[in-house]
Amino acid sequence: MPSSREPGPDERGRSAEGTRERILAAAVAEFGAKGYSGARTAGIAARAGVNQQLISYYFGGKQGLLDELRRRWQELQAEIVPPGASFAESLGAHLDATLDRPDWARLVVWQALGDCPFADAGEGERQAGRQREAMAAAVAKARRRQEDGEIRAGLDPAFALLAAYAIIFAPVTMPQFVRDILGGDPLSPETRQVLHTQLVELLTVD
Repeated sequence: MPSSREPGPDERGRSAEGTRERILAAAVAEFGAKGYSGARTAGIAARAGVNQQLISYYFGGKQGLLDELRRRWQELQAEIVPPGASFAESLGAHLDATLDRPDWARLVVWQALGDCPFADAGEGERQAGRQREAMAAAVAKARRRQEDGEIRAGLDPAFALLAAYAIIFAPVTMPQFVRDILGGDPLSPETRQVLHTQLVELLTVD
């Protein structure tokens, strides 16, 4: 009869980390599809293939999951655009980040709609303030890019930024419109190339 053995600390650690990552991946998909309010821990557990109690064990519940995902998204955001990228390159980087991670993008949209609460209301207000500051800095950077000749002179830099975000998120927020207007899969490489090419044509200097 084959003997059994207890897993060592390293094996248990790898198993626990793998379970945490499966739960987080399932949470992104569930929150992205249904929003925070519509998502249920039972659905997240089913997607992850784990016991529902493990969500409380590892994250303290649904809010803890959202807090961890929010922290990870902030880390991802910091790495989207490489240093020194041109405006055209930054458009491509944001498009790749959005369409490579459509569930994350949907979660961002739910948060923008007010459906991703903070455990601490004060932290929610601080985050909203940081977001406004980040957008103001992005507009200021777009204005400098325009002065440097990267963005068309006749455009309001704030509008250029808004148009870029709207088009980049369109395959996730309005997939049927993108499919009907452009044809094909909204998340396909071909659609991605069309969106990037036309954004550059629309917003940048020839």
